[in-house]
Amino acid sequence: MKDNFEKFVFKTAPPGKWKVPVIIASGVLTGLALLIIYIGNATSYLSDEPETCINCHVMYPQYSSWQHSSHGRFATCNDCHVPQNNPIDKYLFKASDGLRHSTMFTLRLEPEVIRIKDAGAEVVQKNCMRCHEKMIDHTSLISYNKSSEEKCWSCHEETPHGTVSSLSSFPNSRVPLLNPIIPDWLKEKYYKEIK
Repeated sequence: MKDNFEKFVFKTAPPGKWKVPVIIASGVLTGLALLIIYIGNATSYLSDEPETCINCHVMYPQYSSWQHSSHGRFATCNDCHVPQNNPIDKYLFKASDGLRHSTMFTLRLEPEVIRIKDAGAEVVQKNCMRCHEKMIDHTSLISYNKSSEEKCWSCHEETPHGTVSSLSSFPNSRVPLLNPIIPDWLKEKYYKEIK
C-alpha cells in the first residue's frame, strides 16, 4: 500500500523547478475556496433552516409568502422542495440545485419571475402527496385529473407562495429588512464623529 502511494506521488508530483509555484498556487486556491465558503455561508446549506433560502436576496418574496402562509407554521422550505425519501437523495438534490442557484445568482442570471424547474416540481408534487396523503381522496383526484401531468398547485395555486409577480413587486408581503452591510469599525467611527 505504501509503495502504491509513493508511486502515485512520484508520478503526479511536478518537476523540481515547478514544486514551489505549484505549492503556492495550491495554497492560494485552497484559501480562495475557503474564503468563498465562509463569505457565502456555505455551511448553512446543510441545515433545514428556511433563513438559508434568503442568503440570496432574490428569494425574499418566496420566503415572505411562505412565512405568512399556513405552511409557514408547519413546514420548512426543504420539507417541500427537497426529496425526503432518503438522506442521499436529499443532499444530492440540495447540492445540484444549490449549485445551480448560486451560479445563477452569482452571474446575475436569475429571471424576473422565479419559476420552479421540472425536477423541482416533481419533488414538490411527491412531498405534497407525502404530507397530505390522508387528506386526499385518491379516487376523486384520479377522476378529476384526467392528465397525469396535473400538479396539486394546478388547483391550489396560492399555496404556499401566493402570486409572486416579480422580484420587485410582491403585494401584501412583509419582507424582513436586509442586515446592514456597514462594518462595525466604520459605524463606530461614524457615530463618534456625529457626537
